[in-house]
Amino acid sequence: MRILIVPDSFKESLTAFEAAQSIQAGFKNVFPNAEYELLPVGDGGEGTVSALVDSLGLSYQTTRVSDAFGNPKMVNYATNGQTAIFEMAEIVGLKDIPFEQRNPLKLSTKGVGELMYHLLKKGIRQIFIGVGGSSTNDGGIGMAVGLGYKFFDQNGQMVEALGENLKKITAMDKSEVLEELTNAEITVITDVTNPLCGKEGASFVFGPQKGLKANELAEVDQSLYKFYTKFAPQVMNEAGSGAGGGMGAGLLAFASGKTVSGIDYVLDLLSFDQRAQQADLVIVGEGRMDGQSIKGKAPVGIARRVPSGVPVVAICGSVGKNMDQLADYGISAVFPIIPGISTLDEALKQASDNLQRTAKMIAALLHAVHFQGGVR
Repeated sequence: MRILIVPDSFKESLTAFEAAQSIQAGFKNVFPNAEYELLPVGDGGEGTVSALVDSLGLSYQTTRVSDAFGNPKMVNYATNGQTAIFEMAEIVGLKDIPFEQRNPLKLSTKGVGELMYHLLKKGIRQIFIGVGGSSTNDGGIGMAVGLGYKFFDQNGQMVEALGENLKKITAMDKSEVLEELTNAEITVITDVTNPLCGKEGASFVFGPQKGLKANELAEVDQSLYKFYTKFAPQVMNEAGSGAGGGMGAGLLAFASGKTVSGIDYVLDLLSFDQRAQQADLVIVGEGRMDGQSIKGKAPVGIARRVPSGVPVVAICGSVGKNMDQLADYGISAVFPIIPGISTLDEALKQASDNLQRTAKMIAALLHAVHFQGGVR
């Protein structure tokens, strides 16, 4: 039996590779002689770079940029001197923001633009940016400032590029934007297809997990809407423009970027279709699965490409509303790993053990139903 294990990262607890190892360890308790292939993936968020480094022949480098609070931070990117790839989450990831400081309206994405500036100055002209897993909701204006844009209020005063100040901006100056940007190819790897604004947009869908309160959502959404209606209305309804707190829209508007579906792009580079043809079982997973998972997240993107007749089992940290929809997208069953009531901190710390235990139980069930007296 050949088992293909293709998890995304479990946000704030396990990398995609660590998740794959835990799942394999659980299954090996029941199927020690099965053939396993670990294929950790990323869909634009954390783990995307590590999934692509070998495929693109890249190596890691580091540089200093501003973090979400404006403090200096050393960050990783991967490059071969002509092409580079990095994750927004490496710079302003939600995982790095203490719970008591999570307020996306006061956090900056300037570091994203600073890293782009650094790469362009090094002569790199092809840049891939994963925009999932962010802590921000500024529509990408911080990134724009990192590239040389300036924003002003109605009195001509320069405005700090934060989400809370979007509604104050009435003018923009791009005279000092890095010239090399005009000859660059910026590809935005998005892990969702959400538009910038509206009930399915950046603020309403992703804002709460970043710290936005329910009574703030409509006003924040309206600020993004008014800003982009004035400066770049053409990008607002592009698929993925709402990714990364509107970073998708920002890269389209201020860096002439183009969006690609994160998971499909990664799977193509990893020759997934060929690998899936040889599998008897595919296991996918990520930190949380719910109705939002059908909007471009890794497990559903993977399941859509698995050949008919090959079962797809999902293992996740937790489940949410509209789980029944996932069956329509090729996922045979979903198993959450949390065994009982616990704090978030406990769940994150116990993720590896919980994942391994759940994988073992799934394997035992499969053995009892299909392999009694068969493959071991």
